[in-house]
Amino acid sequence: QVQLVESGGGLVQPGGSLRLSCSVSGSRFSINDMGWHRQDPGKARELVARAIRGGSIWYADSVKGRFTISKDDAKHTVNLQMNSLNVEDTSRYYCIVRDGDFREYWGQGTQVTVSS
Repeated sequence: QVQLVESGGGLVQPGGSLRLSCSVSGSRFSINDMGWHRQDPGKARELVARAIRGGSIWYADSVKGRFTISKDDAKHTVNLQMNSLNVEDTSRYYCIVRDGDFREYWGQGTQVTVSS
């Protein structure tokens, strides 16, 4: 059974920074990509950043230049450094991993709240 555990969310003032971390454990499987989504109740999820096997990285336009994703394939971890946070970044952030067949595995999410 695959388990994803996120950490690092919290309350931060506009302009501040947070670092989210996600570790993947459980069954052995081939990871195609690791990333972060955010979603609020009743709203569509938004892909924030994705790091793909082989080195490609993708960011949503709304976070380019502010967020940085990094992963360690050997340790099955992925991090999201979030700088210059604004109130629009407030959401629940989910770590998502896709295997070689593009099946998705989600963490439980971690809340990020940007407020003064």
